[in-house]
Amino acid sequence: ALPLAIKYMFDFLDEQADKHQITDSDVRHTWKSNCLPLRFWVNVIKNPQFVFDIHKNSITDACLSVVAQTFMDSCSTSEHKLGKDSPSNKLLYAKDIPNYKNWVERYYSDIARMPAISDQDMSAYLAEQSRLHLSQFNSMSALHEIYSYITKYKDE
Repeated sequence: ALPLAIKYMFDFLDEQADKHQITDSDVRHTWKSNCLPLRFWVNVIKNPQFVFDIHKNSITDACLSVVAQTFMDSCSTSEHKLGKDSPSNKLLYAKDIPNYKNWVERYYSDIARMPAISDQDMSAYLAEQSRLHLSQFNSMSALHEIYSYITKYKDE
């Protein structure tokens, strides 16, 4: 099931496009891609150490860069012209990109077809998530980390 926040965010972007009379579907697609896949998922793909307690060596980093680039190309609306001088990481999945692009398009259209989320439903959802995870967040620990950061960089 898709998190309500994604539907809510995508609907917000569509509302803003309507409000500003932006009818170009590529612009709407790009906004959505910049919000979710490119800002969030590419960051997680390229930096698994942010989520998992692992060491990422240079070989793993190079492999994850190829996966991340493929993901970014799949979310793009522009066509990439490839030739003999194209980087090998672009050529590796070039034949699969059109299929991946179709998946992204279908994902976005499936989200658009979902029923709208009201502001009240979104507020209730966020309140419930906050209640469910209340014990997982230690305010004093977070404040200590912020204080440590400030102390370290206060002169800069």
